[in-house]
Amino acid sequence: MKRPFVTLEQLREMTVQYPTPFHLYDEKGIRENARKLKEAFAWNPGFKEYFAVKATPNPAILKILREEGCGADCSSLTELMMSDRCGFTGPEIMFSSNDTPAEDFKLAAKLGATINLDDFTHIDFLKETIGFIPETISCRFNPGGVFTIGESTEGFQVMDNPGDSKYGFTREQIFEGFKKLKAMGAKRFGIHAFLASNTLSNDYYPTLAGILFRLAVELERETGCDICFINLSGGVGVPYKPDQPANDIAAIGEGVRRQFEEILAPAGMGDVAIYTELGRFMLAPNGCLVTKVLHFKHTYKEYVGVDACAANLMRPAMYGAYHHITVMGKEDAPCDHKYDVTGGLCENNDKFAIDRMLPEVEQGDLLVIHDTGAHGFSMGYNYNGKLRSAEVLLQEDGSTRLIRRAETPEDYFATMIFD
Repeated sequence: MKRPFVTLEQLREMTVQYPTPFHLYDEKGIRENARKLKEAFAWNPGFKEYFAVKATPNPAILKILREEGCGADCSSLTELMMSDRCGFTGPEIMFSSNDTPAEDFKLAAKLGATINLDDFTHIDFLKETIGFIPETISCRFNPGGVFTIGESTEGFQVMDNPGDSKYGFTREQIFEGFKKLKAMGAKRFGIHAFLASNTLSNDYYPTLAGILFRLAVELERETGCDICFINLSGGVGVPYKPDQPANDIAAIGEGVRRQFEEILAPAGMGDVAIYTELGRFMLAPNGCLVTKVLHFKHTYKEYVGVDACAANLMRPAMYGAYHHITVMGKEDAPCDHKYDVTGGLCENNDKFAIDRMLPEVEQGDLLVIHDTGAHGFSMGYNYNGKLRSAEVLLQEDGSTRLIRRAETPEDYFATMIFD
């Protein structure tokens, strides 16, 4: 049974100040997750989590994570700008981008971010763009083939076919790339890879680590490059469904440690730092979308219409992702009514739930849509002229703080030219 991190009484107080819909985040849960992750990898002195800014691009969230020792993983110019404005500096920023514009590389270099190259041709492009190759550089590896392990939180693995993925260097390219980068002045190297998404398996990270650790040993031996860090990226999922088991981050950290001791340490590479980019794991369970029931429709099915829509949370509409729904105040009531829970977009896929068993829903009920703390607000858009919602932080002391105001029609029209 999934329980919200907020009560009906708290929500009723919030909705007086913050009209629904809005995204709500739990500061206490965010800090606890960051500390559990850090503890799980405490065996590695150089460990650092680089939070994926794309998951939850909000300054208040980023500042909390920075206070907990996290860095920022950026993939665009504006994410770099936001991280800079939030106080992240130099090597606290990882820049992992693909099909990268020149201006993005220029800002990454100016900020002293660690640049993670996605393609072999980007080596020359980076040199031409910024005039030099940074002494610390990373390359993204794509082993090709098919990678399958564990269960995805969606029932399938979004990126379990690296050979069909647009990301990264091939094995041959990364060996050639390291040699070329070294000849161009690079002195410290990193390896990065991302093979699967939303995995519910304590074995995923250790398996990936084994692949990258063995690659690192071969790369260092063959190229003479000093490999200083290995970035395991993301992929550790969260249980979106109530009956799915949660990952055990302590067991995952221990599994990576065993691979480290078996592969890197004997090769004289026991000083390699381990990095992670766990945007979803860090934030998804610590955020929810709060929405109010507006209408009912009784046709061929029973529909519950709410004031949120896919513009506030597109994952269900985009690829059928499951998000649990709690009817607040009815947490223990029997789920004996079948509904489609829908938004107001002019698209039939604007449904947060299809044939979902819920307690009887009434007009004005507040619904909590769970696990929207990552890739929730950040994937919002303005289709049908819908306006992006507010973001609210539930602070550790139980008070709330507005951390992004809701858009207004003036915001929507601001970039339009009517003349």
